[in-house]
Amino acid sequence: MERVFVTRNLPGNALDTLREAGYEVDVWPDFLAPPRKALLERVRGAAALITMLEDRVDAELMDAAGPGLKVISQYAVGLDNIDLEAARSRGIVVTHTPGVLTNATADLAFALLAAAARRVVEGHRYVQAGEWKTWHPELLLGPELHGATVGVVGFGRIGQAFARRARGFDMKVLYTSRQPRPDAEAELGAERVELGELLERADFVSLHTPLTPETLHLMNAERLAQMKEGAVLVNTARGKVVDTAALLEALERGPLFAAGLDVTDPEPLPADHPLLSHPRVVVTPHIGSAGRATRLRMAEMVTGDVLAVLRRQEPHFPAP
Repeated sequence: MERVFVTRNLPGNALDTLREAGYEVDVWPDFLAPPRKALLERVRGAAALITMLEDRVDAELMDAAGPGLKVISQYAVGLDNIDLEAARSRGIVVTHTPGVLTNATADLAFALLAAAARRVVEGHRYVQAGEWKTWHPELLLGPELHGATVGVVGFGRIGQAFARRARGFDMKVLYTSRQPRPDAEAELGAERVELGELLERADFVSLHTPLTPETLHLMNAERLAQMKEGAVLVNTARGKVVDTAALLEALERGPLFAAGLDVTDPEPLPADHPLLSHPRVVVTPHIGSAGRATRLRMAEMVTGDVLAVLRRQEPHFPAP
């Protein structure tokens, strides 16, 4: 019986489809990711792996699994934790879950934008602390969304979905992308500009780019300094797209007013990290795709591709 190792339990009943198809399903039982030593031990002899973003899937892990490993199915869109070249050289198919989490992630990105700008978390803490004594014209003022300019860095599926939400607030949309997006420009009234111009003009900047060598610390001290005074930065892409030390400096000394972060560097953030004590920073624990229906569909996608490959069929969602 071929074995499938899953590095965390999945929501719903998708794993039952593998069991019903006659495969042994071995699930790491803890909430936290398996430690490296345990991961190397548990993958031995597996025909398929279902992995998460926190798992480092490199040549060492593939070799530990052995020559019977046929497929690695990633429960995420991003693949920066997987050595794709090592997989190709070993004839291992890699799949992921594109498209399905577009709207859930765009929803959260816009929620972070609104929460950071309008100081929602800061206001909640203010009330909890018993400081709410009266209404005052200058209490917790923040930038308004309606009619503002938003810059979208990376204009793929999620970036465009985020822009649609911004248009619902009559926001002007600027975007950067390696390729022009004429259809999206026509639909959204979006304007393609260079990154420097976007940072100078946008009241809000939302990051939707994959992590690559080119985007590592894309938002460094120099670029953060280019942003408008009082701007808000949102990151639901990858933590390392932003230089954390530079972000703190930009929040303390300007020009940034606030930040909304679903991803961080390091991730997870230690409880005593200065970002968490900053009053105008909203941090969520990488829950961009955490809509219930989205996560169930992701489970169906990874198990479906494992079944396809083990049955010597083409996967539906191969890595690019």
